[in-house]
Amino acid sequence: MKSLQVSTKVNGDEYEFVCAPDETLLDALRNRLGFTGVKEGCGTGDCGACSVTLNGRLVCSCLVLAAEAEGAEVGTVEGLAEGDHLHVLQQSFIDHAALQCGICTPGILVASKALLEQNPAPTDEEVRYWLAGNLCRCTGYDKIIEAVQDAAAKLRSA
Repeated sequence: MKSLQVSTKVNGDEYEFVCAPDETLLDALRNRLGFTGVKEGCGTGDCGACSVTLNGRLVCSCLVLAAEAEGAEVGTVEGLAEGDHLHVLQQSFIDHAALQCGICTPGILVASKALLEQNPAPTDEEVRYWLAGNLCRCTGYDKIIEAVQDAAAKLRSA
């Protein structure tokens, strides 16, 4: 199998890596570039643990080939915090105890940020619909919805 050279931006920084044509973006992010916040839950696009943004679009990185990141902008959970300051979503998840084991949390945070960028004032139903592709076995969803709504309110008032 021939290797491919990929140049991409992840969280605003330039990266280059070599990958196999059938390597997933999930594997490249975790194993080649060290972005371990991107989690593999199912490998089939059903759980959302590997959610990232690709050119601003929310995707399951287990279903995207690493080569598709060529010339693209990738956003991971590691890109949410600004320096030593947590993103308002991250702080809200802590404040509302909307996380436990942490497998689903990075994907839910990335999906929540993508939602709030498109819709800064979502209803509970819209948050539930948007996050339907992210499965959580530990916390249930009420605390997650509360955390997203709290973060949305804080972002609107900022």
